[in-house]
Amino acid sequence: MTIADRWLLPDGVDEVLPERAQVVEHLRRQLLDLYNCWGYDLVIPPMVEFTDSLLSGSGSDLDLMTFRITDQLSGRMMGIRADITPQTARMDAHSLRREGPSRLCYAGTVLHTRPRGPLESRTPISIGVELFGEATVAADIEVIELLLQSISSAGVENVHLDLGHVDIFRGLLADAGLSADSEAELFDLVQRKAARELGQWIEANISDPQLAGWLNVLPSLAGSVEVLAAAREKLAGAPAAVLAAVAQLEEIVAAIAERNVTVYLDLGELPGYHYHTGVVFAAYVQGYGKALGNGGRYDHVGEAFGRPRPATGFACNLKSLVSQSANNYAAKQGVFVAYSSNPAVTEQIAALRSQGERVVQGFDRQQVDYNELNCDRALVEQDGSWVIQKLS
Repeated sequence: MTIADRWLLPDGVDEVLPERAQVVEHLRRQLLDLYNCWGYDLVIPPMVEFTDSLLSGSGSDLDLMTFRITDQLSGRMMGIRADITPQTARMDAHSLRREGPSRLCYAGTVLHTRPRGPLESRTPISIGVELFGEATVAADIEVIELLLQSISSAGVENVHLDLGHVDIFRGLLADAGLSADSEAELFDLVQRKAARELGQWIEANISDPQLAGWLNVLPSLAGSVEVLAAAREKLAGAPAAVLAAVAQLEEIVAAIAERNVTVYLDLGELPGYHYHTGVVFAAYVQGYGKALGNGGRYDHVGEAFGRPRPATGFACNLKSLVSQSANNYAAKQGVFVAYSSNPAVTEQIAALRSQGERVVQGFDRQQVDYNELNCDRALVEQDGSWVIQKLS
């Protein structure tokens, strides 16, 4: 690499410069304060862990997204975290071991081996919450409401919330007796909503006419909240787990009805199917091609640590939230103080900083650019006293 190229960063790895970094940090603090008000305790997991722990119960997708390094002390394989959720599950199961519901929140950079989508960063700043130890739909409602509150606090408007539930598809197949390969084929067809191919596959592989009918209508159960009434009708007689999942979605929709959010339901959309165990959700805004935040229930993640606990949560990318924010987080400009050896100047600077002012002290013979220093005022001596003057 030549000297001229040494400023280049790897594809998908981005830096955050001062002006935007100030906005990102402001929002990080704001959201962590919000989570604290809801009773969520901040945790700071390590950047690296042994892969045996970091990838336990997380599925193959996260495995492929994780960079691996060798620990020079133990010789064991370590991973650089691509997701913080498994780390919080380990902390809940092993480090904290609380008996009742445990609410945890976090904020930190994660690293991905490849972008999750076109033009996406491989170093998102992940912020989110996890609620352990509560199996009822009330916990799912709480984290969904907190996701919506997070996006609202970031100044993002006209949010669309996508809702689904993996127990609908899983419940329909519980007694179907399909092999893993056949289930994977069916899963792919449902996700692609390939109606003609799906119908042909079902005709060739599903002998139960009632199950065949349910599977054929599944891709069509997508749209506004009226989809739930249609699901009740078209999935009548389905296994109890399927009807319970529909009931949970109805309860969630009712709970957030007063929020200014457009709800979209897709009962055949199954993100994280092999990882999630219940409701799944994601928040979008028109014109932005990726989710601002997503999450769901994942009750089995603690099993690898010997303490399975019900769990639900969400995560957002702080950079994405900032990019879509309508809030004006313009940083407060500072006070410039020219170089002086006068002890009184030092006292004035200390007093201003104790009041929360940004104070930039100049150096001897410094050429001053107030824009670069982000200062709009100056401390000057006037008639024996110190005053702050506005810079033109």
